[in-house]
Amino acid sequence: MSSSSKSSKKGGGGGVCQSSRQMKSKSGGGGGGMSKGNPVTEEELLKKDRITPDDVLRLTRATEEYLCSPEANIYNIDFVRFKLRDLDSGAVLFEVAKPENYSQDNEGTDFEADPNAGRFVRYQFTPQFLKLKTVGATVEFTIGDLEVKKFRMIERHYFRDRLLKSFDFEFGYLIPQTRNTMEHIYEFPEISKDDMHEMIENPYDTRSDSFYFVDDVLIMHNKADYSYSDSLEA
Repeated sequence: MSSSSKSSKKGGGGGVCQSSRQMKSKSGGGGGGMSKGNPVTEEELLKKDRITPDDVLRLTRATEEYLCSPEANIYNIDFVRFKLRDLDSGAVLFEVAKPENYSQDNEGTDFEADPNAGRFVRYQFTPQFLKLKTVGATVEFTIGDLEVKKFRMIERHYFRDRLLKSFDFEFGYLIPQTRNTMEHIYEFPEISKDDMHEMIENPYDTRSDSFYFVDDVLIMHNKADYSYSDSLEA
């Protein structure tokens, strides 16, 4: 498992400083990806002042609530583009981007109406998606005025209350006021025909939590659910 990253920042003379990295991801699947500690519930974590990577690795099911508020993102990390592609065929499976002139200030009324707007994605794929072996996820994001130390994402996928796969990407240090592009390479576990049938027949029972940490403290939490049915359902 690996991911590649690139960051850029305009220098005082108008130039651009760039860096690229290759990094390995720790992952666990088929019930793996669990911390050595005892299992923990979502309710227990919601009572904590600080949530750490070890905490979320002890969860045994997808969360119902968000484990941190949008205000926890004091680093102003803003995701502006996301693309999924099949590495074998090169086909783009999903892509979304914010407009070029988009600003976080534009969220205004929508954010006030729903403070969790933008933290949830509903994916609609065909059954063929479940047969893919490796998928690349490219994410582009900007950083605010604060430096970001030990940036880490833990993403956990569940079908109903069973952990399918846990991915763990460590990005390290990120420079303030930069635009960063990273691609994570997901290697999916083998899915039995029976499980595949159940996942196709029960759209949106497959869910994921994406937890983002800076210096081992949770600062962002996004959610998604998935349909693998041939029919599009709202």
